[in-house]
Amino acid sequence: MEQPTLTACDGPWSNSCLGRRQFTALMALAALGGPLRSVGQSNDAGDDVEWLKDLQIPPAIQKTDLPKLTSLLEPREGTRITTVADWLPERRRLRDAWLEFLGPMPTERPKIELETIREDHPEGCVRRLVRYVGEPGIAVEGYLLIPDDDIPGGDSKGRRAGLVALHPTTNDTIHEIAGVKGPEAHHLGLRLARRGFVVFCPLCFLWHDARDIRDAVAKFHARRPTTKGMHKMLYDAQRGVDALESLDSLVDPRRIGALGHSLGAKETLYLAAFDDRIRASVFSEGGIGFPSTNWHDPWYLGPAIRDERFPLNHLQLLALIAPRPFLILGGESGPGAADGDRSWPYIESALPVYELYGSPARIGLLNHHEGHSISDASFARITEWLTTYLK
Repeated sequence: MEQPTLTACDGPWSNSCLGRRQFTALMALAALGGPLRSVGQSNDAGDDVEWLKDLQIPPAIQKTDLPKLTSLLEPREGTRITTVADWLPERRRLRDAWLEFLGPMPTERPKIELETIREDHPEGCVRRLVRYVGEPGIAVEGYLLIPDDDIPGGDSKGRRAGLVALHPTTNDTIHEIAGVKGPEAHHLGLRLARRGFVVFCPLCFLWHDARDIRDAVAKFHARRPTTKGMHKMLYDAQRGVDALESLDSLVDPRRIGALGHSLGAKETLYLAAFDDRIRASVFSEGGIGFPSTNWHDPWYLGPAIRDERFPLNHLQLLALIAPRPFLILGGESGPGAADGDRSWPYIESALPVYELYGSPARIGLLNHHEGHSISDASFARITEWLTTYLK
């Protein structure tokens, strides 16, 4: 299972993503605490990030290294999808096929009632460790981070954009992403709350009352033997969205997004694909392609995906997300890097579906070449993406 290393490091620069001068300037700005926008502030360049087109420049990669991906708009011989109306039945077919593969989860979703276990007040926000019901009868913990009133970002009713922030593989789990433990670079939830988002950080089931990850998987499969671990993660992430929606005086339900790094990125991909309440998302170093990382492990999708006849692919999930904004961050090199130029073919193949909905297509690859990490410069881009598309 991939281990997160969220430290800034030097590395080669790619002309296929950000220019070196742009990225260096942004890194200096972020390091100095420069004027990154808070949620609700306008984007001077218009409705999109200025660097959207930079994310869609094909990298120089060897054709022999590319995966063989089927056309989403030519699903069967002799058929060609040319409109959104034509695409929607195919979208439903793909969605149903994926859900059948993932196996059943409860259709019942109990009302969210957040019980506060403890509360503290780090600079810029209120942080609450809360307990709530995930699956019926199963308690889950998470952190709720609420910006201080003097941080801009509220609408006319005082409601803010909400984020489900999904933690990576670490035994510090939600305590790290919420800023309780670990270095500041890892505190994505806390840092985004300080930018004006209401952030909810749910605990992944792999750390629910278990000795270790395999014990957690065994306990889950004892209850649901035909369901993939990835569907359990999806269900629990959706309960995180439910939690944000329950805060009707704090969160605008039309402005909910998601992000995650590594393990959390995997959960973000599935959450964005299967929950249309997610309006914009960021996938950092999760490994879009099956071969990129350990998708075959039992806590994700299992060994079936290694069969060359397996008909499903994450390209299809990117298409399910369209036309909602989806940013992929890749590190290319360095220990544990899961994404990079190898992810481009999946984006390129999903772009025609995005284009059915009209221009611009809000999907792309930011290859920062810094390994399995999130530097200050990358965090600045994450913040701008989410601020722009959830404003």
